Parts: sequence; C-alpha cells; structure tokens
Amino acid sequence: MKLLGLFERFEIDRAVSFGLLTRIWGLCAGPVTAILIATRFTPALQGYYYTFTTILALQIFVELGLGTVIVQFVSHEWSKLELNKSGSISGNRDSLARLISIADIAKKWYLVGGTLVTIGLGIGGYIFFSTSADHGVDWVWPWLFLCLITGITICLVPIWSLLEGCNQVAELYTFRFFQGAMVSIATWSAILAGAELWTAFIAGIAGLFCSLFFLKRRYWSFLKTLLLSEPGFPKIRWHTDMLPMQWRIALSWISGYFAFSLFTPVLFKYHGAVIAGQFGMTWILIGVVSMTASSWLAPKIPKFGMLIAQKKYQELDLLFWKITRIIISISTLMAATIWSFVCVLNILNFSVAQHFASRLLSPLLTGIFLLAQLFIVISIPFSAYLRAHKKEPLMLIAVISGLLIGLSTFYLGKLYSVMGMAVGYLILNIILIPFVLLIWRRCRREWHA
Repeated sequence: MKLLGLFERFEIDRAVSFGLLTRIWGLCAGPVTAILIATRFTPALQGYYYTFTTILALQIFVELGLGTVIVQFVSHEWSKLELNKSGSISGNRDSLARLISIADIAKKWYLVGGTLVTIGLGIGGYIFFSTSADHGVDWVWPWLFLCLITGITICLVPIWSLLEGCNQVAELYTFRFFQGAMVSIATWSAILAGAELWTAFIAGIAGLFCSLFFLKRRYWSFLKTLLLSEPGFPKIRWHTDMLPMQWRIALSWISGYFAFSLFTPVLFKYHGAVIAGQFGMTWILIGVVSMTASSWLAPKIPKFGMLIAQKKYQELDLLFWKITRIIISISTLMAATIWSFVCVLNILNFSVAQHFASRLLSPLLTGIFLLAQLFIVISIPFSAYLRAHKKEPLMLIAVISGLLIGLSTFYLGKLYSVMGMAVGYLILNIILIPFVLLIWRRCRREWHA
C-alpha cells in the first residue's frame, strides 16, 4: 500500500512507468553504445555517425508540427469516445466522424512527407558531405539508405499521434520500451559486426519491424476504422480548423531546429569530424535530461486536452503543477548525475577512462550545456499546457529564440568553437525563458476566465 501511495504521489502510472523504464534502458544502453562506438569507430567515423543523426532532424521541415496538432485535436474528440473490447471505436457518432477526418488528413500529409524526406534529405546530405573535408570515410550508400528508411518510418508518425491523442499511452509507452531494447540490440550487433555507418540503417530496420508487428497485433481494428474509412460529416478541415494552430507550431519547430540541431553540423564544417563527434556523444548524454522529463509529461498531455474539453480547469491545474514539480526535481538530479559522471571520467587516471573522456567534451563545457538545458526543461510543461488548448501563443518567442540561438551557434561556433556555442546558448536561454512563463500566466488567466 505504501508503494502504491508513493506511485500515486509522483503520478507514476503504467505509461509513466514504462516511459521511465525506457529512459533507464537508455541510460544503461547509452554507455554501452558509446563504448562500442569509441572502441570500434575511428574519431572521424564517430563524427560522421552523429552528424548523420543531426542532419536527419531536418525532417521537421516536412512534418511541420502536424503530429503535435493531431494529438491536441484527437484528445478533445476522444473525450466522447472509447475503445471497446473488440478493439473498435465506439461512442459519439459526430466525434468519431471528426476523428476519421483527422486521420485522413494525417495519412495524406505523411505519405507525401515521407517521400519528400527520402529524396530531399538524400540529395541535401550528399551535397553537404561532398563539400566538407574528406576524411576517407565511406558514407554515400549508408547515408542514402538511411534516408530511405527514415522516409518510410515517417509514414507511421500519424499513427503514433492518433494513438497518443486517443489516450492509448499505456500501451504505446509499453511498446516503446520493448522497441528501444530491440533497436539497441540491433545497434550493438551491427557495430560488432563491423557495419560502421550502416549501423543507423540497420537500427532503423529493427525499429520499423517492431512497429509493424505491434500495430498489426494490437490495433488492427482501430487502424482500419480510422485509416480505411471515408471521412463523413461533421469533419475537421485542415485549412480552417488545424492550420491556424499548425503554422504557429511549425514555425516553433523550425525555430527549434536552429536552436538545437545546428551545433554538430557547424562544428563538423568548421572544426572537423573529431570535435563534432565529441559534441555529438556529449549531446546524447545531455538529451537524457529532457527525455527523462518527457517520461512524466508526454503521457499526461492527452489528459490535459480531455480536461480542457470538459472545462475541468481546477483538476487540470492540480495535475499540471504536480507534474511540473516532479519534472524540475528529477531533471535537476539527472543533470547533476551526468555532470558528475563526466567529471569522474576526467579525474580517473587510467587508460580506459581517459580514452572515453577524450571522446566527450570537457566537464566545463558539459556543465554549461547542462545548465542551459535545465532552463529549457523548466519551460516544457508550460508550453504543453498552452498547446493542450489547441492554441500556440509561444510562436513569437520560439521564432526569436531559434533565430538568436541559431545565429549565436553559427558565428560564435565558427569563431570560438564549442565554448562560444555553449556560452551563447546559456545566456540566451536565461534571457528568453522568463517570457514563456509570463505568456503562460496571461493566457491561462484569459482562457479560464
């Protein structure tokens, strides 16, 4: 009973539990992957590997935030629907009709998007790497096939958004845990087999296979209803209902790319593959902070939307503040742990520790990036709260943030390498994040009046 009470106090349900297990697995699997990369890849190969990952983030220019919009719209409709014992959807007919229309929009958008990603990123990445310094790494075919599997995977994005909006978070997060384990095993096997840059493609194949198996086994009836039915009336229309929110989120996401994904390409271009690889591996560690926070927040977002649709604002605020306190506490603890780990690697005086320390940024640089990331994490619950209202009032802040951080990363990174990037990133986050909190306070007061 005490354990159940503790779980309830910290909002740890099945979805959160498996979200945390996924992060814990990532914490355990990440060092294993890092060890294998550090021992099996050359420093230049490591730089290409992490630069591949960063350039693939350009897919947001195709997705344009539609997945986030889908979750918000679907959660409002799902407040009048449910999944019955046969796996089909039952409930209010009008809500079901609108839900099917949302699925139709998503299906068409992502089929086109996946094609554009495969072709556009394939050509763009080829030009980028061809015009960079030649490190004697065989990258062409691994890159093109990685773009192909990424384009195919993008076609599944609307399904995950539909499931999340329909509050199937427990099943979804359970699946993601097992999928993460399978992808890690595939990655390790590929590295040990000498796959080199083919590793990312092999991991993508493993993830795609797990996805298709899970969807066919668990949600076949659900998907047939949503994806194979003709939209009726009433319906959600993209240009009048979803576009007003989507274009704002799209600008926010594009700005986010310039804020978070330019670091590695800029370092690769102006300072070489080795320093880009050091940053890439360190950035993976830093990303654990925000990923751990999302383990609590993401499963609750559909609940936010359902409570707003039912106008249960007091219950919404109680849940929000509880989740926010947990996220801030856990993220601070994770940041301190990661920084201590990097410090210990640099202090230990034996060859293995020194070898891995040489593949990461220094403790000072890591600490600056971690502190900046904590400011970002603090703002994430407030952004999610506002978007759950099917609105995006933070667009202007996101655009300003993306432009300033992007310019800072490019110019300071080009001139002063990682130190310039880190200091600029921290200062700008300290300045901009308070504006997010002010906008949240104003919007909450107006919308709930």
